[in-house]
Amino acid sequence: MIKAIGSAGAAKATGTATIESVADILERELQSVIADWHMRVEREADLRRIPLSYEDRTGHLPRLLHDVIARLRLDAGTKAPISKAAAEHGELRRKQGYTVAMAVQESRLLQVTIFSTLQKNANSLEFGLLLPDVVTIADEVDAQLKVQMLRFMAADAARQTKDK
Repeated sequence: MIKAIGSAGAAKATGTATIESVADILERELQSVIADWHMRVEREADLRRIPLSYEDRTGHLPRLLHDVIARLRLDAGTKAPISKAAAEHGELRRKQGYTVAMAVQESRLLQVTIFSTLQKNANSLEFGLLLPDVVTIADEVDAQLKVQMLRFMAADAARQTKDK
């Protein structure tokens, strides 16, 4: 029996597998996305150069991922809110000693991790929405990166002004 679970979470019985939306899969796999992302980050020498605990390295991810999931669940044509979590994250990474390139690398690894998670769950995916959802994920993660960098640069400028 296949149970199709749409964006609203309603299930329809039609076969032997459970079909889920991308948002539902990401929500269900949230902790594994975070753990997989952390593993990828820890393999990057330039990112490991900043010594952080697991919590300090990943603490921002639940909020950023929830923003991605919320964006996936928005009605088509609805403008997404600006991620406050992304802004806070940009400022935090600046304080932790990250460079812009390092923040960009983390964001790229987040997209790779999300897409790898979707690949692992391909048998449960609602394929009719997959490509539009991939575009939405890329757009949201890139929008979050922009907000992070704006806050990062503002924090950097404030620090330089203070140091003068």
